[in-house]
Formats: sequence, structure tokens, C-alpha cells
Amino acid sequence: MFADISMKGRRVLITAGASGIGLEITRVFSGAGCRVMVCDIDEAALATVKRELPDVVTFKANVADEASVKNLFAHAKAIFSGLDVLINNAGIAGPTGPVESLSKADWDQTLAVNITSQFLCAREAVPLLKISAHGVILNLSSAAGHLGFAGRTPYSASKWAVIGFTKSLAIELGAFGVRVNAILPGAVDGPRIRAVIAAKAKTLNVPEDALTKRHEEQAVLGRLIPARDVANMALFAASDAAHNVSGQELVVDGHTQALI
Repeated sequence: MFADISMKGRRVLITAGASGIGLEITRVFSGAGCRVMVCDIDEAALATVKRELPDVVTFKANVADEASVKNLFAHAKAIFSGLDVLINNAGIAGPTGPVESLSKADWDQTLAVNITSQFLCAREAVPLLKISAHGVILNLSSAAGHLGFAGRTPYSASKWAVIGFTKSLAIELGAFGVRVNAILPGAVDGPRIRAVIAAKAKTLNVPEDALTKRHEEQAVLGRLIPARDVANMALFAASDAAHNVSGQELVVDGHTQALI
């Protein structure tokens, strides 16, 4: 069906691409023949990526820090002489608890990583994407970016912000042929959701197993989402198969109606 769609040679930068969803995205884009660069704050994870995928360029960066982002893009330009796809994947779970129990420091950190980093990276990427024949930005949001999420207000607020940022950028960059979309994963199986479940189970004083089952059942399909499903959506959205898809919320959540 997509035999005539090729991503070979596309220059792709993936933030937080050394673990979790980011690592699956790195694997999928590398496997599709893209020239991939990943950044991460975890040097050990970057080293693991380099061993598994030696053709992937790795770079340590904190994308919530303006100077670090500038260094990252200077390196990307030196390596790739341009850019075709930016995938703003970096994100943290943030604190769990009722709003009155949260610190401003936790709030600020969650927004810095989950939305300010996307602004900083997009600001550097846009001049390069405007001169690309295949300019694409993919911003990772969450099912919490269009649903309320009690006990996770900083996270949800940051992911709603990603949607507004995405839709506004799509309008701003449409005249230059640059497409901008958001990907909204549901509860993705892996260490992060397990940590979130553990923290929430402690807050609610309920067994972790019972809360895990509730997370699975919050989706109509009754299961957690494999990270590979999110990566496959990213590959489709970045490809010419999605040539007229922009400004959209691309949801990969098993049809989740409410978050627990």
C-alpha cells in the first residue's frame, strides 16, 4: 500500500530519543532509512542507542535549557546541513497528587520539559524546515492533552498546551509547506506508566495491580498501548503518505474516554 512512499535519507531529529517512546521512534525511523539524530540527558542511554544503532547520531542535551538547545541544533546543522523532521518527544510525568499538595518547582519543571522545550526546539528548527522539501514537526502530547486528569494537573496542563502550540504552528507554517501535528498516546506500557501507577496507588492507598487493571480498562480496547504503535503513527505522520495532514491531534489510545 505504501510501496511508493520512501523516507530514505530524510534528516530527523528526535528529542529524548534514547529510551521509552523516543527509542521506539528512533528504531522505526532508522529502520525506514532516515538519517537520525537523537538527543537525551541520559549519557548511558545514548551509549546503548549507539551500540544498537551505530548509524544514529547521538548528542547529550537538556531541551528545557535554551543554551543546550542552541548547541544541539548547531550540531545538527553541522552533521546534516539541514533538517526535514523534528520530533519533540521529550517529556516527564510530573508530580502526582491533589493540586494543593504540589510545589511550584514541580509545576515549573513539568512545563519546562513538556512544552517550553518544544518551543525552544521549534524555534531553532523552523528556519531549516522552511527550506526543506519535506518539513514536518511532530509534537508529543498525550490523551491527557484533551481529557482532564485528576491528580496530574501539571502534566495535563502541559499536554493541553502542546495542542494549542501545535495547531497555532500548523497555521503559521502552512504557507511554507511545513506540516505540524501532535501525537496523543494513551497509557503506554513501560517503566514510566508503571512508576505513575505506583505513585498514584500510594496516593489513593489502593493496590498497584488493581490500579494497573483500571488503566488497561480505561481504553475501550482494554489494553495498554505498545510504544511501537506510537512510533508507527509518527512514521506515517512524517511521511508523504500524510501529505495533507496538518494541525491534527493524532490519537493512539485505544479509544480512551476518561483518565483515572
